[in-house]
Amino acid sequence: MGRPGFMSRGGGGGRGGGGFRPRGDGGGGGGGFRGGRGGGGRGGGAFRGGGGRGGGQMNGFGGDSRRSSGGGSFRGSPRGSPRGRGGGGRGGRGGGGMKGGKKVIVEPHRLKGVFIVKGKEDALVTKNMVPGESVYGEKRVSIQSEHSNDTDGQKITTEYRVWNPFRSKLAAAIMAGVEDAHIFPGARVLYLGAASGTSVSHVSDIVGPDGIVYAVEFSHRSGRDLLGMAKKRPNVVPIVDDARHPHKYAMMVGIVDTIFSDVAQPDQARIVAHNAHKFLKNNGHAVISIKANCVDSTAEPEAVFAGEVNKLREEQFKPIEQVTLEPYERDHAVVVAEYRASKKVKKEKETKTEEMES
Repeated sequence: MGRPGFMSRGGGGGRGGGGFRPRGDGGGGGGGFRGGRGGGGRGGGAFRGGGGRGGGQMNGFGGDSRRSSGGGSFRGSPRGSPRGRGGGGRGGRGGGGMKGGKKVIVEPHRLKGVFIVKGKEDALVTKNMVPGESVYGEKRVSIQSEHSNDTDGQKITTEYRVWNPFRSKLAAAIMAGVEDAHIFPGARVLYLGAASGTSVSHVSDIVGPDGIVYAVEFSHRSGRDLLGMAKKRPNVVPIVDDARHPHKYAMMVGIVDTIFSDVAQPDQARIVAHNAHKFLKNNGHAVISIKANCVDSTAEPEAVFAGEVNKLREEQFKPIEQVTLEPYERDHAVVVAEYRASKKVKKEKETKTEEMES
């Protein structure tokens, strides 16, 4: 029988007694697009992103992965391929614009700041904060509004960037049916394990100019790409440092609404907790991508996920939801948890907030 207050979907787990719902493999049909803001069908997890041999135009989705400059169809990114570095359009204009014709429409996803492009091929997208620029060779689609600009009478064009769930754990979690990623327009997000900034750039799109993304990456090689991406995105603060030592970058990071973690380390729960105690607001949320093999390669993935959830409970987190990331990642799960700060930590954060505002 499941624990009250915890919804886990995946690995054969039942829905249990309420709230923490593990889901994924065979549990509740989570996955695929779930329609627009109102949800739609629960779907079967298919992304339908293949460009195929003859995928020249596809009504705005011309994306033969062998011809495009790095963004291509989602089926062209198998598990185990290099991740996070981008396909060759590092910060440039690569990736090619996908012109949205009359048969291509954009609908809001039920998660604010995320959209679905619908044509012959459906795709998860975010509104490009830097129109005309590709971050990692991803495909882009431009949609013309029916309304004209008041100043010059020209129609307004909005550009969206395709978000590949095979290259982003956060996108995979959204595709797997996560109820709430707690990343939204205006949010303050601390992103641990930012790599080259592939997913960070989409989070930047979502939070928009009123939000901010503190992106922490330990690798100096990936950090160079992250710094390059952040130059064109004023809402991204790149931090090349070790997430195990949040005190080193404490002067750069304010109190945040959400922590997203993709550090793939055995002590990931402790790393998240250290950062939460320092930066996460009371009743804020942590969204944690867990790679079972990185925590314990000898144990079953379900046992590893359960163990990490228990570690989070010990660190003042209340687990809310769990989704497995099949078919986008093998033996991965994303856990969403709410943070309940102790009175001492809460007082320290209130003091820090007052100092930053003064």
